[in-house]
This record gives sequence, C-alpha cells and structure tokens, in this order.
Amino acid sequence: MSNNHVDRPPSLIERITVDFTSEVPLYTQVKNQLRLHIERGELNSGEQLPTVRELALSLGINANTVSRIYADLEREGYLARRRGVGTFAVERSGQPPPDVPGKSQLVETLRQLRALGYSARQIQELTADALTELG
Repeated sequence: MSNNHVDRPPSLIERITVDFTSEVPLYTQVKNQLRLHIERGELNSGEQLPTVRELALSLGINANTVSRIYADLEREGYLARRRGVGTFAVERSGQPPPDVPGKSQLVETLRQLRALGYSARQIQELTADALTELG
C-alpha cells in the first residue's frame, strides 16, 4: 500500500452482495440487505443511494429489479425518492422498530409462497414440517 492510502468505509455498492447460486431470489437478497443497512444505521438518514442503473450494473442484476426494490422500500418508509435528484435513506428513529428480528424476511418468504400459489394451510404444513426437521 502506498502512503496515500486512506482507510474509508466501504460504499453501499461494496456492502451489498448477491449470491447467484442461492435459492433466495436476487430481489429478496438485495431488498433485505438494504433494509438491514437502514435499520442498523449503517445507511444514514439523508444518505443518497446509488442510481438504479449504478446498483444494477455493480450487482449484475436487472435494473427493473432494483427499481422495484427501491419502490417497495419507499412504500415501507425506508427510502424517499426525489424526482431528478435521487433516492435517499429515511430516518427510522421516529418509527417503531421491527417487531422481531427476521420478521421482514419471514413475511417476504410467505409472500413468495403465496405468489407461487400455496394456500395458507399448505404454508402452515410446510412450516410445521420444516420446524420438525430443524428439531
């Protein structure tokens, strides 16, 4: 390393990773990571996020996927988009914290199962089977 090297925290793009071999959809992986960065205060209120195109290119995913993630997180109160300016993290301190760690991931998984056509009863049966396997 040269003397000019300055330690800096990794950018948001450097902190988001995707596993293309995972069964978890890329959409869910990225959305959950962004949400967690905001909930943990690792993405400060008012901090600008990369453009849809920048994040999509850096992660190697479709820009429509990133756009949908940003729109969902805006609806959930994590992001604010200002037309012509950019997308920004929103202060979460005035909002109630998530009820239980991991709940948002569970809800997202349940939504995906419903989208695949599983009934509530089938999801309950799958969940009971999975919990039995876990011990």
